[in-house]
Amino acid sequence: MCLVALAWNVHPRWRLVVAGNRDELHARPTAPLARWPDSPVLAGRDLRSGGTWMGLGPNGRMAVVTNVRNGLAPPFDGPSRGALPLRFLAGTDSAPAYATALADETGRYAPFNLLVADADACAYVGHHPDGKRDRRLAPGTYGLSNGPLDAPWPKTTRLRILLAQWAEAGDADPKPLWTALADERIADDDLLPDTGVGLALERRLSAAFIREQDYGTRASTLVLIGHDGSARIHERRFGPGGVFEGETVLDSAP
Repeated sequence: MCLVALAWNVHPRWRLVVAGNRDELHARPTAPLARWPDSPVLAGRDLRSGGTWMGLGPNGRMAVVTNVRNGLAPPFDGPSRGALPLRFLAGTDSAPAYATALADETGRYAPFNLLVADADACAYVGHHPDGKRDRRLAPGTYGLSNGPLDAPWPKTTRLRILLAQWAEAGDADPKPLWTALADERIADDDLLPDTGVGLALERRLSAAFIREQDYGTRASTLVLIGHDGSARIHERRFGPGGVFEGETVLDSAP
């Protein structure tokens, strides 16, 4: 997952709203959003490593992970980052407790960002080349891509601002969020981050929705969790060249 915006206790109907795109190699084997038979989780599944990038757990638990871009990633043979959201979703630790405990073991994993939420709290933990950090999030709207939380990358800023406006207005129609996730605009060069991958690749990765043959947006996902604990996760899937391949909607009772 390479782009996420999250509204925590902003919308009058939903305590948590998450909108995100997962960008990945199209050749990486992936199962669509489903109820897992071996875990109390609603999520897609990475069939190579067995984890997930975003999902729901019991009682309105939510987790989403992104990688951190810092040059071209070297080979890594440690545990998969996809295990981090799964462990929270299937567990019982509070979001702040999970983030704090994970902050002490982030070095076991390749650099990552993780957002977790339960009925009472939302928390962030990150493992970056410049250090590790964790924090409990106050009510508000946040944006995340492959840099630090709320880094002012153009696509992250655009999605976060739109989500904030949508949530604060109490809008019930998610169409503007889907439209924002489908945005293919390339950012101006002077606004691009420098993450060590070169200007040409920074440009290609600056769109919210990446439409390429080998690598691109594999899924767009919306999560809506009500103040009563009811939850919905809606996934739209895409293949090489951004071709639409299907969608799934799952609901979870409080």
